[in-house]
Amino acid sequence: MDSPTLVGGHTSYHFSLQTTEVMWMLPKHVLLDGVNEPPPASIPLRAGPLTLLYENGDLRYIRLGQQEILRRVYVAVRDHNWGTVLPVFANVKVDSGEQTFHIAYDVSNGQGDIDFFWQGTISGEADGTIIMTMDGVARSTFQRNRIGFCILHPMTCAGQPVRIEHTGGSIEESAFPTYIAPQLIVDGTVKPMSSFAEMRGIAHEVLPGLWAHLRFQGDVFETEDQRNWTDASFKTYSTPLRLPFPVEVTKGTRIRQSLTLTLAGGVPQPDKNDSDEDLTFAIMPGAGEPLPRIGLGIASHDQPLSPGEIERLQALHLSHLRVELHLAEPDCDVKLRRAAAAAGAIGATLAAALFLSDAAEVELAAFLNDLDEIKPPVHVWMIFHEGEKGTSQTWMQLARKSLASYDPAISIGSGTNAFFAELNRQRPPLAEIDFVCYSLNPQVHAFDNLSLVETLPAQAATVKSARQFIGDKPLAITPVTLKMRFNPNATGPEPEPAAGEMPPQVDVRQMSLFGAGWTLGSLKYLAGSDVQSLTYYETTGWRGVMETEAGSPLPDRFPSLPGSVFPMYHVFAAVSEFAGGRVVPSRSSNNLKVEGMALRKAGHTRLLLANLSPETQQVVIQGLAEQVTVAVLDETNVIEAMTAPETFRQQPGQVAPAPGGLLALNLAPYAFARVDY
Repeated sequence: MDSPTLVGGHTSYHFSLQTTEVMWMLPKHVLLDGVNEPPPASIPLRAGPLTLLYENGDLRYIRLGQQEILRRVYVAVRDHNWGTVLPVFANVKVDSGEQTFHIAYDVSNGQGDIDFFWQGTISGEADGTIIMTMDGVARSTFQRNRIGFCILHPMTCAGQPVRIEHTGGSIEESAFPTYIAPQLIVDGTVKPMSSFAEMRGIAHEVLPGLWAHLRFQGDVFETEDQRNWTDASFKTYSTPLRLPFPVEVTKGTRIRQSLTLTLAGGVPQPDKNDSDEDLTFAIMPGAGEPLPRIGLGIASHDQPLSPGEIERLQALHLSHLRVELHLAEPDCDVKLRRAAAAAGAIGATLAAALFLSDAAEVELAAFLNDLDEIKPPVHVWMIFHEGEKGTSQTWMQLARKSLASYDPAISIGSGTNAFFAELNRQRPPLAEIDFVCYSLNPQVHAFDNLSLVETLPAQAATVKSARQFIGDKPLAITPVTLKMRFNPNATGPEPEPAAGEMPPQVDVRQMSLFGAGWTLGSLKYLAGSDVQSLTYYETTGWRGVMETEAGSPLPDRFPSLPGSVFPMYHVFAAVSEFAGGRVVPSRSSNNLKVEGMALRKAGHTRLLLANLSPETQQVVIQGLAEQVTVAVLDETNVIEAMTAPETFRQQPGQVAPAPGGLLALNLAPYAFARVDY
């Protein structure tokens, strides 16, 4: 531990260990966030009273002082399955001054038969006006679901008044919804939020008497509540979903759009910028919520657990393992037997997701025979139908009748195997179920690190909104994954991964420090909500919390450490020691940079913190005891933590004074810290 220094009146410690040569078996950036390249550059800009960031063609965090006006503005190219065709930028020119800026760039969006080229400009004026344009041409003939601007209002706009200018010229007074608005489908047509349709402009009240006006040209716009997919925003997009999609774009087609942001009303001068504030993390008053049951999914690679993997999973004190059983498949009994063996080996129960077809009655009868023979340690059934996104009453009644004959004490639940959006759209048959479930992932619409971090508070918003229609039914979030397991909205076959690429369900950040930090943030918001059960990831392999002992056949540019754990393993280990305890309320002053959770059990308090950014952050922790013990996992010791997790976890940490309950920690990029007292 380095010598303490005084920073801002607080005692500051920088905790570090010597870097070992073995660390460089993996590139540094792979260890940090899974990608062997530095993060994209973010350029700070100013348009008079507004501050913002430019990043790869996007505008992010347009603010008036501390007040966020828009979260992001970007151009999206979506293929026939709503997949994002990633942009490649060229000839980027940024001219910025103290009060104004101008940016120009060229973009190519290419994937498969899609070849779309466009030129963009962005300008900011001293009065706060911002104008963006895109002028593109199709260089091939292809199918698209969307091409054009997307504008994100932050979810903190919930409940704020808006004025909507419709294409016919009328002005309608409305408000952003407080609870997540369902994206309804009526007669096969996807509907936007009520009133937020056929728009050529929208304005919302930023401060009393101050309005931010957006005006669009080149297409008709509408708005959806992206909290349905855990994006922390309301998205206004071009091309109404009432129009058929996908649509053929013929070679030579030109697409032009523009948008203008202006301020109307008294514009106060900001007192200070974000950079002037100390980054703080505070333990708040209150008893908090009981820590939910926490489990993992059975590995999709179907390989049995080795003795070493069993021992490491036992150390996580998992409540359960989730197994997916498609009853129409001939190897269903084999999967059930493997799952029962895995659960028994680590001392967990099974949360069994049963997928029925239209021949459900026959399938369930055969499944009962398997249950009588295998006798798996099941504690809950989750019932889904192969042809439905949300399980209907008919299948629930049939499943309950059959499964009750095996063990009527086992809870039966359902909802959706897909996103919260599906649960919100098709409300579950509450009279037929004992609990409600849905899954989460942060990569339905955006894929960069910062966008993933933005989704964390929105996970709690789904719980709060679910409570509005499920009442006090127990709630299980199952599973939480870094990427989509499947695309429930695909309009055609999913493309196969190219040679040397990862499967579409795999994110290399699973093995990184960033993956650990994101997991901690997810646990903070979900475990701190009114949730009874959480299931994350898988046990081993690409989508698990540890590498298999044999190693995975990763492409060469994604190196691995066979037999190692991933950094997120240590997050689950640190949380699992508080099973039966409570999640104490806590708050970060900037949850895009540092997030964490506080746990308490039998007079012992543990604070877990993660730096979610690629820069070193100093955070002042408030509400501690006068003396604490601190342990840090970062780039200097991550290889030790991955390859020798038992030894790493036994290290006692460093004792540090926290006078007045305050402690300042310097956290390296994507570092994870544990503070105990």
